Amino acid sequence: MYNTELVRVAAATPVIKVADIDYNKNEIISMIESAITEKSEFIVFPELSLTGYTAGDLLHWPFLYEKQLEALADIVSATKDTSIFVVLGIYLKVDSCFYNCGAVIRNGEIIGVSPKTLIPNTGEFCEKRWFESGSSITGDIDEVMVLGSLVPFGNIIFKDEANDLTFAVEICRDLWAPLSPSTLLSLHGAQMIFNLSASNDFAGKGAKRRNIVTEQSEKCICAYVYASSGVHESTTDLVFSGHQLIAECGNILAENKRFERTSNMILADVDLGYIKFTRSKGNNLADCKNYFAKNFDVGFVYIDPIKTLTFSDKLIRQYAENPFLPENESAQKEYCEDVFNIQVAALAKRLEHIGVKKTVIGVSGGLDSTLALMVAARAHELLGLPISNIIAVTMPGFGTSDHTHDNAVTMMKLLGVDMREISIKSSVLQHFEDIGHDKDIHDLTYENAQARERTQILMDVAGMEGGLTLGTGDLSETALGWCTFNGDHMAMYGVNGSVPKTLIPHILHYVMDTYYTHQPDLKKTIQSVIDTPISPELLPPSADGSIKQKTEDKVGPYVLHDFFLYHTMITGMGPAKLFFVAKQCFEGKFDTATIKKWLIVFYKRFITQQYKRNTTVDCPKSTQISLSPRGGISMPSDAVPTAWLKEAETL
Repeated sequence: MYNTELVRVAAATPVIKVADIDYNKNEIISMIESAITEKSEFIVFPELSLTGYTAGDLLHWPFLYEKQLEALADIVSATKDTSIFVVLGIYLKVDSCFYNCGAVIRNGEIIGVSPKTLIPNTGEFCEKRWFESGSSITGDIDEVMVLGSLVPFGNIIFKDEANDLTFAVEICRDLWAPLSPSTLLSLHGAQMIFNLSASNDFAGKGAKRRNIVTEQSEKCICAYVYASSGVHESTTDLVFSGHQLIAECGNILAENKRFERTSNMILADVDLGYIKFTRSKGNNLADCKNYFAKNFDVGFVYIDPIKTLTFSDKLIRQYAENPFLPENESAQKEYCEDVFNIQVAALAKRLEHIGVKKTVIGVSGGLDSTLALMVAARAHELLGLPISNIIAVTMPGFGTSDHTHDNAVTMMKLLGVDMREISIKSSVLQHFEDIGHDKDIHDLTYENAQARERTQILMDVAGMEGGLTLGTGDLSETALGWCTFNGDHMAMYGVNGSVPKTLIPHILHYVMDTYYTHQPDLKKTIQSVIDTPISPELLPPSADGSIKQKTEDKVGPYVLHDFFLYHTMITGMGPAKLFFVAKQCFEGKFDTATIKKWLIVFYKRFITQQYKRNTTVDCPKSTQISLSPRGGISMPSDAVPTAWLKEAETL
């Protein structure tokens, strides 16, 4: 039926004894068995795993070389009747020369061997003493004899045509080059790169290694699985830490604790669907291949299907409930700072361009208008405009609660803006009388009339004052079409359109902690706004004066919708996969029926509400997602969600 395109991979560092082939073989086989138990489809070992990277001139001794081949045969035999791919560090003699290689083993046979291309010969590394570069013969031969069988040899991409999944191998130093083989292999289609490494450590190198693996996975739009030699290599002159890393498109999925003294491995679920989706969105891969990799000799080895995780498997990958927010606390602050500064810079530029010195904004006491008000305050400060040039208008209507009204008024007073209060009740009642609508019928007309009246007031105040009306609608509302067409949907400029609802409280906390540390009353009020249920307040409140109309009761939890939006737009998940991932991410918080219900709502609203997005106002892109029709999403306004709904309803 459907394929998750999630593949479990492992990076492993076994305890070794330098030149003790049998000991090393047994450790490697034991780790392969452990990876199989963990349902890993791949396991990569360090460079020269069987002999030890630091065996030195012993590598030239025929006895050690033959013992290595015997052990290799045992490992190949041990993989019989298994689907796991074992990427093992060995060295091979070809035409009287030795080559440092990565052998790919599966189901009792070696299916390909890739030689190291860039042989280091400086400082502590003198590999040219033992090995030739793979480039010296790649292109001249494409097969070598290993254990009595001809085996594909060279720059190989292993390809599962049934699932359109691919991987390749590079070795240690190849990664650190200005133009690495993995870059060229990625341009030819490799989605996963396995690096067998022996990277020694000195102070600070671990961070450099982490950075280069992360960056390579991002530049190549690939998964990068890295395993390096450990502390049991010879310490005559060097120490190795056994660093293991698994990265995907610029993000670390797994990393081990270095300098472990026992055999250890890390596992991660790589999302090849995400990689393929990202590559499909116009990233100049074809241009780069034509310019840089056209003459790169690459061969393809076609393999039996790679086993992907099923929809009944338990993921080890942890998906963030809020994918718009980094998990690291210090990174969260920097991220919120970036988003806020982009919003501020955008508004400042727009005010300068138009030549106006006043901003008009409707302040409801809700999250969106509070953030927009903070953006306006900062933009006016940067431009040297008085805070009183912000005309903040609160417009109580039939559903306005005392709580939100008081928060709005308190914020405006504490900030020192030009505060105005204009009730919309009498004008809306007059409008109902004019069009013949019963004021006691609380239908869509009842709600939309209020939203449009507020927009008319703001536009006319801006015209009267020579100011700019600032829109407050956010990304989540735009995605769901949760706005009144030509009401709160419209403004002269927007600043929140790329900010999801679930991110706004975090940005407001950043603003409070950065700009208003000495205003405890203002911080208290903003916190009260954050703690208030989300509501358009277009229906009368409850008898006790509390908010009756709660948005999330109507359209669903924003934490789910923001999750759905992110993985639809960024990782390319379809309904079945998105449901599978969401169930595991929100386990214990939402049951499967709830997730399914709101997933159906998401697809229905997201696809049918494009007509509102097609007429949206200018707004800066400040997060990964923009839904602007001018560059964010190009979609027909009369597209139908039938296919998505049909699949979602069968889950």
